[in-house]
Amino acid sequence: MNTKAKEYFDSLIGKKVAFVGLGVANVPCAEFLARYGAKVYACDRRDDREYIGEDVCNTLEKLGVTLSLGENYLDLLPEMDLVFRSHGILPFQNSWIGECIERGQRVTTEMEVFFKLCPAKIIAITGSNGKTTTSTLISKMLETQGYKVYLGGNIGKALMPELETITDKDIAVVELSSFQLLTMGNLVNSPDIAVVTNIECTHQDHHISLDEYVDAKRNILIYQNESCKTVLNADCDYSIGNRVYHDMRFDVRGRLSQFSIKHPVANGAYMKENGDIIYSDNGNETYIMNKDDILIPGMHNVENYCTAICAVWGIADVDSIKKVAQAFTGVEHRIEFVREYNGVKYYNDSIATSPSRVISGLRAFNRKINVIIGVSDKGNDMSQMVPDILKYVKLLILNGATADKIYDTIVNFKDYDKSPIKIIKTDNLEQAVEKARELSEKGDIVSLCPACPAFDQFKTFEYRGRKFKELVNGFGE
Repeated sequence: MNTKAKEYFDSLIGKKVAFVGLGVANVPCAEFLARYGAKVYACDRRDDREYIGEDVCNTLEKLGVTLSLGENYLDLLPEMDLVFRSHGILPFQNSWIGECIERGQRVTTEMEVFFKLCPAKIIAITGSNGKTTTSTLISKMLETQGYKVYLGGNIGKALMPELETITDKDIAVVELSSFQLLTMGNLVNSPDIAVVTNIECTHQDHHISLDEYVDAKRNILIYQNESCKTVLNADCDYSIGNRVYHDMRFDVRGRLSQFSIKHPVANGAYMKENGDIIYSDNGNETYIMNKDDILIPGMHNVENYCTAICAVWGIADVDSIKKVAQAFTGVEHRIEFVREYNGVKYYNDSIATSPSRVISGLRAFNRKINVIIGVSDKGNDMSQMVPDILKYVKLLILNGATADKIYDTIVNFKDYDKSPIKIIKTDNLEQAVEKARELSEKGDIVSLCPACPAFDQFKTFEYRGRKFKELVNGFGE
């Protein structure tokens, strides 16, 4: 452990530390600090140990962690020396955060601590879509090159416990959501390489405004210096929101590298009309590969590769990049092939929680497919995906809380009466999968491509995707 990290964790020995929200980041961090000698308290509004995870609760209690669950879960906060909030617990929605600050208590997050103490080069990735695949590609390219890589953040892995082993010779690849970035202004240790894959209107159920969402993303790059690199999408308008005059390109402090699948760029990776992917360094062009060398389907994944190439250029060579393209089969829940049953291929695209992701998922197959859509509502405009649904979907199975909303949006669309699409509605995922099995024919493709979060039926999109796979893999049993 580096000196700065050791001093910080030593200072917490014997101190009362609360973790509010028992999610994928806070649980391993609570375990880590409990082992290190802090007096740890784990707080969650949910009082259902089975929902939180009985194994999780038992492990924490064996380490001496005090659980505070249910309606009065925050009552112990005034006694704490330090409070870690879950990244999804936002200040403007939770008055207790301000109350802690007024009492003079420190409130932080796992990711804020990691950035302050990490001795390694940091490559950070954010954006509305493509974060996880791009982060994974960057990590694999660097690992193929021979680096020891620590991949984590919003991808589902806590990184603060990794400070015990990470060194200045390693590389941290960190996926960051808008929730994580919202309070990460004036970072002590800004990322050496900052990547913003794209920006679109989303998460309006959690942010005060679209501008707040965009400004949270902007935090990833505005505190960089001249020695840093920023990777931006040349095909994206980063002026979204009321700040139509303020493109993120004006915030770049160091070197700017851009990517495009539509046209050449002066510095960065782009795709030619023939599918060749090129890296341009002030006009000096290097051929990398053709898009057909990429194993995972969809033009959005070609874009993800161009993004990753910009991030690793100068660190990983062309051979390492191409090896990954020819071997990587994709990230779980992202157009993930599940199985073929009775001549029908089933894909799990549970990560497609927004209309734009649905559009990418439909276009990836470049043919008409059968699709399962729906669950909870996060306030997205569903109309933007309707043209692609009418073009690429022959059987649409709607389920969950948004079924009626999506149905009404489609049938009221101007070109609906010209489409042969068949639409049916079901109550839940189990019924939807069964209908897909009954109505699909040999040669069909079925994709779980929800356009919505999972919260009315599942904890997260991961739980939904795994349930889908369980149901599909259970056919014929």
